[in-house]
Amino acid sequence: MYNPAGWKKALVVFVFALIGWGLCGAIIGIGRSITTIENTLIIHAIGVPVIFGALSWIYFTWFHYTSPLQTALIFLGFAILMDGGIIAPFSEKSFAMFSSILGTWIPFALIFASTYLVGWTVTQRKNVQVSEG
Repeated sequence: MYNPAGWKKALVVFVFALIGWGLCGAIIGIGRSITTIENTLIIHAIGVPVIFGALSWIYFTWFHYTSPLQTALIFLGFAILMDGGIIAPFSEKSFAMFSSILGTWIPFALIFASTYLVGWTVTQRKNVQVSEG
């Protein structure tokens, strides 16, 4: 059955994932041009939870179409698919980036953790406000 509202909700979640992934990519792109790759990866690892935490706060405050776990898995899955399907083969021309704990695996873990924790926190606050209200 076709559900236009369902497509719109899914699109919102994926737009947030795209924005987060794009901003993290911008950190890498800009960082590579102004500093060392090591410094860039450290800045990226710091920026990832800030970016995805902020996006999650906005998403869960204004939309909240998916649970914190679902959203964290969607954001993480989107980043993995984009990095593995576009960045590694076409931009890097290598999958070596996946051997970097600091460059890939820590940021992936931070995408999941920051999205889930912010989503859980916002959701809990909303539930408390509803029960008190």
